[in-house]
Amino acid sequence: MATETDLIILDGCTFFYSSENGDVEAEDAEGLFYQDVRHLSRWHVRIDGGKLEPLTSRRVDYFSARVVGTPPKQGDGAAPISVRRDRFVTEGAHEDVVLENLSADPHDVTLEVTYGADFADVMEAQSGGNGEGRSWADLTKRSVTLWHDRDGYRRGTLLTFSRQGRVQRKKATFRVHLKPRETWKLCVDVTPIVNGERKPPLLRCDAFHDHAPKMPQSLDDWLKTAPYLDTDDPTLGRTYRQSLLDLAALRVRPDSLTIKWAMPGGGLPWFMTVFGRDSLITAYESMHIHAEMAQATLEALAELQATEWDSWRDAEPGKMLHELRRGTLAALNRVPHSPYYGSHDSTILWLIVLDEFERWTADTAFVRRMEKHARAALGWLEGPADLDGDGYVEYRKRSDSDKALDNHCWKDSSKSILFADGRQAEPPIAVCEHQGYAYDARLRVARLMREVWDDEDEAERLEHDAAKLKRRFNKDFWSSSRRHYVLALDKDKQQVDSLTSNIGHLLWSGIVDEARAGAMVRRLMRDDMFSGWGIRTMSAEDAGYNPLEYHNGTVWPHDTAIAAEGMRRYGFTDEAAKLCEALLDAARAFTNQLPEVFAGFPRDETNVPIEYPDALKPQAWAAAAPLLALRTLIGLDVVGERLRSRPLESKFGKLRLRNVTVRGSHVDAP
Repeated sequence: MATETDLIILDGCTFFYSSENGDVEAEDAEGLFYQDVRHLSRWHVRIDGGKLEPLTSRRVDYFSARVVGTPPKQGDGAAPISVRRDRFVTEGAHEDVVLENLSADPHDVTLEVTYGADFADVMEAQSGGNGEGRSWADLTKRSVTLWHDRDGYRRGTLLTFSRQGRVQRKKATFRVHLKPRETWKLCVDVTPIVNGERKPPLLRCDAFHDHAPKMPQSLDDWLKTAPYLDTDDPTLGRTYRQSLLDLAALRVRPDSLTIKWAMPGGGLPWFMTVFGRDSLITAYESMHIHAEMAQATLEALAELQATEWDSWRDAEPGKMLHELRRGTLAALNRVPHSPYYGSHDSTILWLIVLDEFERWTADTAFVRRMEKHARAALGWLEGPADLDGDGYVEYRKRSDSDKALDNHCWKDSSKSILFADGRQAEPPIAVCEHQGYAYDARLRVARLMREVWDDEDEAERLEHDAAKLKRRFNKDFWSSSRRHYVLALDKDKQQVDSLTSNIGHLLWSGIVDEARAGAMVRRLMRDDMFSGWGIRTMSAEDAGYNPLEYHNGTVWPHDTAIAAEGMRRYGFTDEAAKLCEALLDAARAFTNQLPEVFAGFPRDETNVPIEYPDALKPQAWAAAAPLLALRTLIGLDVVGERLRSRPLESKFGKLRLRNVTVRGSHVDAP
């Protein structure tokens, strides 16, 4: 996976991942990926056969980078030649290779650009594999097209050179005579070809800081229209800005075929695509910053809402997707991700975010357009989501694909639902947070029924059902022996009694009995759950705990941010502030950019959080977690038609968000 010296630039579903000197050799995630397929797996620049030795290698914008270096030294003295590689990604990619003679003498050099494309699906690349099938190349004097066909599904990579050289199947060679102090430039366009359609780069030569078309907001506009954070802590300001930059980078660029919305993708490198749960939680976390991300997410998922039963894709009428893939495996139906519906919370979260969006924007016209989708989602919640009709939401995988998920909750790894003694629960499984989401969704939809869709009878029914669910839940999911809410009920309705961070989501949803809220907050803040950096996904006292286990002991920033907001909801402001401080301290320690997940080791005097191997970064709901933490610290809520701010006391002192957009007006908070 990525190291600190690797060079990664991205633009939504396109990313270019290389070594420090700009070269690519298909190891791990290296290469140029477009729509879930690797379109370059080899990309080398050689001067007289030698590798470039980088002097500097850095991103300029999230979509552009510059590498400056020299050929390997020959003897003593300064290198006579410098090489600059300027790189841009949009739909395709563009690279400028600039040679400069730094000396007073002429020089003859040979520039070789070596290329190759294995066309591996991102799921194959993730496991270290290559693309199967037949490959060939078409050549002209100034271009080469690398083609690949697998069972009739064809993709290509067109490389176009601005100068004439010797273009071959695997490399292009240019013999360059450089006069004293002369500069020579080669421009290369990298154009993916999908379904016969070329996707040329939208940014070309010298395009640093330019705005590529097809995105609703340029990066400059995105930053300018976000609220301004007024803080005396410069590190906190840098974390805020990094979150904005990461979310801008992770926006999916709309296209003319499948995706028409600039919604947040999942995370780099393996999940740069449309998600349900991840994108919705990201949208909620960032609602007070850029509500248009929520609208894009809601609209995209509504457009792709399931209308039929499809066991292969775990689809059911009214259900929102989990993940959409557009690579070779999905196109050939080798995996069910076209799209795949294996999450049991995307649909419920969609209803929650729809209500939250209306609260912040007052866009009732949009919410009215979403009514049929909301009613279909509610029908799923009250129908197929409840497998045995007992009033609880429970899941069981129906797909027989080996790529389908066993667990359809946010902790979706195969061994994430464990009893306190380490035994694995058997499906169908009713996890606790799904019940909380279902409670919250009913109340939120009831509000929309009453205030937007003019359906008082349905509003009253939903409120009645929510109250009934809360009473039952507090009886069935409470462990009287362990004195906390349990993780889940298993196939026999036995309590899966481990203590996990999921109970923080219960506080966020409001389903926790008020008399038990204080005990739950205190339990989450004990040393076995609170690492000092955030809330562990599992108690260190339970048998399944491991600080490096993906969902059974690690700390997830979004998870901790949700728990903090839940504590604020119930009035536990000191504990909420402490969690937010810890999370923002972790961001500081990770150079202002939180990873998807980090290890659950306790914080000690070194103040160094421990990396989790292969954690995604940037990743959407981690990037948005500091934004939710700021909302919690500033105490922001839309009440009626006005923004209310009740700041929490914290070590950051006075925090202020200026120019927050609320129901069409711009206000400062507090």
